[in-house]
Amino acid sequence: MKYEHSAIEQWITPGSRVLDLGCGDGSLLAFLEQSRAVHGCGVEIDTALISNAIAKGINVLEKNIDEGLDVFGDNSFDTVVMTQTLQAIRYPDRALIEMLRVGREGIVTFPNFAHWRCRWHLNFRGRMPVSEFMPYSWYDTPNIHFCTVKDFEDLCATLSIRILDKEYSSEHNSFEPLVRGMPNLFASHAIYRISL
Repeated sequence: MKYEHSAIEQWITPGSRVLDLGCGDGSLLAFLEQSRAVHGCGVEIDTALISNAIAKGINVLEKNIDEGLDVFGDNSFDTVVMTQTLQAIRYPDRALIEMLRVGREGIVTFPNFAHWRCRWHLNFRGRMPVSEFMPYSWYDTPNIHFCTVKDFEDLCATLSIRILDKEYSSEHNSFEPLVRGMPNLFASHAIYRISL
């Protein structure tokens, strides 16, 4: 189980309605349906991933998040989740507003591109990093917006989005005090619970 799945689980009310934007193969929704008995729906653009999600019994709508969520009414869901998708869509600001229109709360996770390993790689190797944390080369990455913890919090302030909770993770447990104290430098991933 991914760390972010258990972090997200704590913020999901049992039996609630959950929309997963960029749901991938449906693993998170399948997990939440089992652990929290949620009524879930996913949105995904990749047809192969949609097939995998359907095979898991997940309801999935094929839709490009950048085109908006007009198929969903206001407050259709209790929580809208977007894991590891914010940095891969063209209009992340619009997606945040839309997710909080269709849901009372949102949960967003993303890789922190200000992590010290990224900085080290750029400073000393002069190249975009490729690692377990960021496994893509610069030319084939799905990431088109390189967001940091500070960037995300600034965007939330600009859009008048309230940050209700936040958690950070790192690939090394020994960095935990540093991750909590200086997340923009030491967190490899960020998880936020937000609302308007």
